Amino acid sequence: MADTQIHSSVDFDKPGKQHGHLCIPYSYNLGGWANLMVPITVIQNGDRNTDRDGDGVRDTTHDGPTALVMAGNHGDEYPGQVAILKLCRELQESNVCGRIILIPCLTMPGSKAMTRLSPLDGKNFNRCFPGNPNGTPSEMLAHYLTTVLFPMADIVIDIHTGGRSVDFVPCAHMHLVPDLQQRQQMMAGTEAWGSEFCFLYADIAGTGLLPVEAERQGKIVITTEMGGGEPVTAAVHKLTQSGLRNVLIHLGVLTGEKLTRQQQGVPPARWVQALNRDDYRFAPESGIYENIAALGQEIADNEIVGLIHFIERPEREPVPVIARTAGVLIACRGPSVVTQGDCVACIAHDVPDDLLRSH
Repeated sequence: MADTQIHSSVDFDKPGKQHGHLCIPYSYNLGGWANLMVPITVIQNGDRNTDRDGDGVRDTTHDGPTALVMAGNHGDEYPGQVAILKLCRELQESNVCGRIILIPCLTMPGSKAMTRLSPLDGKNFNRCFPGNPNGTPSEMLAHYLTTVLFPMADIVIDIHTGGRSVDFVPCAHMHLVPDLQQRQQMMAGTEAWGSEFCFLYADIAGTGLLPVEAERQGKIVITTEMGGGEPVTAAVHKLTQSGLRNVLIHLGVLTGEKLTRQQQGVPPARWVQALNRDDYRFAPESGIYENIAALGQEIADNEIVGLIHFIERPEREPVPVIARTAGVLIACRGPSVVTQGDCVACIAHDVPDDLLRSH
């Protein structure tokens, strides 16, 4: 076991289904001996600790891969939390080929407070990796994932939305990892989600991301942006839940038949990418933002995608936000009030054929 202060109440090697907690010690004004208790469910088909080959040594292998499935990396992103809570209740040992580890919400205090960051320590969990075993609760949990859970897993799924800040065309997405075999497996898994768009994205707002650490360890990493904003439509919940199950079936973790977009009578997924900083448009000034273009709309080079208005200066003309290249509007601003430097739009471009052919 890695050096960690976190106590797990589940046995990751035990067959069957277990519900428990990751207990993270911390202190606050009314709790000197407090624990942040993060729910976790482990479901495993088969006994990992039997002598399968008769050599007198207890084996530590099992039939099928291990998938670590998480949501609530940011507290105010709820569709993935709902999807995983459903799996926690509904899945049985007989549904699982191998092992599945389910964490419905990584940033519990943020989920309860409807905030992106954890109000417990002010941290953005998705900037805490590889973590710190002696840091804040968020940093300790990031370290536990890095040193304990990621090494167990073959597959890491991290379900996001745009939260309250950004609205996305619901899509599965991934980084363009350099290892070609890992990339091909990730692209196939991303397509298995069944979303209309598959999105290659870049990190434009810092380092320390959960997916990057999992990718560094060679895992098959699948992530999403399942819409955004406070209202969550039935369609987004449906895609989140069906897509997650379909990916787990595709990767050999769950029993069942994989459902392709062709079987659903819809066109193949469209692969798009936003790998250049210019693809991400930021508010040049603070004000009230007006989305001009619709999500999923084709955008021309130099087209206006939004306007910033100034409530204290009615006579002042709004400042336009302009696309620097042609593409599709994959994401736009959620709240109307913007601060200078907020991301207000992302324009994605079709992925070159040679990259897809390598897949």
